[in-house]
Amino acid sequence: MRAHPDVRTELPRDLEDLQHRIAGMDTQEVVDELGRLGDQRRAVAFRLLPKGRAVEVFEDLDPAIQAELVEALRSEATAEIFAALDPDDRASLLDELPAGVAARLLGGLGPDERALTTALLGYPEDSAGRRMSPRVASVRRGTTVSGALDALRRAGDDVETIYTVPVLGPGRVVEGVVSLRRLLVSDPGALVEDVMSPAVTVEATDDQEHAANVVRDGGYVAVPVVDHEHRLLGVLTVDDAMRILEAEDDEDSARVGGSEPLRRPYLTVSVLGLVRARVVWLLLLIVAASLTVGVQSYFEAELDAVVALALFIPLLIGTGGNAGSQAATTVVRALAVGDIRRGDLLRVVGREMLTGLLLGTVLAAVGFGPAAWVAGVQIAQVLAITVVGVCLLATTVGSSIPILARRVGIDPAIVAAPFISTFVDTLGLVIYFSVAKVVLGI
Repeated sequence: MRAHPDVRTELPRDLEDLQHRIAGMDTQEVVDELGRLGDQRRAVAFRLLPKGRAVEVFEDLDPAIQAELVEALRSEATAEIFAALDPDDRASLLDELPAGVAARLLGGLGPDERALTTALLGYPEDSAGRRMSPRVASVRRGTTVSGALDALRRAGDDVETIYTVPVLGPGRVVEGVVSLRRLLVSDPGALVEDVMSPAVTVEATDDQEHAANVVRDGGYVAVPVVDHEHRLLGVLTVDDAMRILEAEDDEDSARVGGSEPLRRPYLTVSVLGLVRARVVWLLLLIVAASLTVGVQSYFEAELDAVVALALFIPLLIGTGGNAGSQAATTVVRALAVGDIRRGDLLRVVGREMLTGLLLGTVLAAVGFGPAAWVAGVQIAQVLAITVVGVCLLATTVGSSIPILARRVGIDPAIVAAPFISTFVDTLGLVIYFSVAKVVLGI
């Protein structure tokens, strides 16, 4: 196996073993292996890859890891790998690099490649335009099928995909799409406009998650990306769409769980990095918890009168938090995949209120007997009524907050965890002690 020329001929034993190990791995396995190594060992291991293999591996690395490799290597080989990337992959990498390094790499590109890359950088960071490939094969609507196939052969490896081909009218306006399969089975003398299908497109300024959902939900290999006048700018392919959705799903999962997304393999994140990802959310949750302490202090007299009420506070808080998290997670996911929209607030909240009512009734029925045996029938009555109310409250809050957040332009996953904890824990205790005062007469 030929290594990069700047690697020493004599390798330490462990690196020699690593070299032999990665030689038998496929690209994804090498990517996973590099994600488990420290910065210095990763850089040395990457240099052990042959040039062609290094490009393939580099393309599949997380942008943060790519940036660290560029910083660690700072060699001619890095510039060659950067030049071999697709323009959209270059744009993602440049977002992670210091300005000086980014300028150096851009300056090493040829005029055409530099123009393609800088054009993508002009779009908002989370837009479809930032993630599209500007290298796209297209045909004119008046072209014959035979002529279209000849054009695709000439395009060869210079374009992102030839399986879905935009069909253009005057001014590069997208008027349809035609698949390679359709071209292959059609009469060579037929016109492309007679065999094309209506085009599903996304605009370059659309949110990248929306654009990726269009690709996934339609089962498309690629979707043309257009400007406001429907002129062709590039394509968003299914592999890029899946990467976008995977990253968005990771981000939502982390934030619903009360943490910031790591955006890189776990083992490459420092302990301080893990702390930074979690500490802000924990501080917010401490503030939320302090409100529940205030509620308990307010109802201190009731607690003194019936000490048994304190036994069930953790149970109620846990039940409310779990029910709210279930509703929030379901709604955040449904918003992400487009199953529900901002205008569906009343329908969603209505369904979740009914769900919460039924869940609370089931839990109250199951828990009434054990609670009556431990603390008496009256306490069990208080607990049963409160459980129903808390579940109803939790599902209402958990379903409405993500939709309201989307309406005002906030990521629903960001607000789900702290707001649910604040509302459900605090108002749940208010319900509990208010019910106790009525039922127990205290």
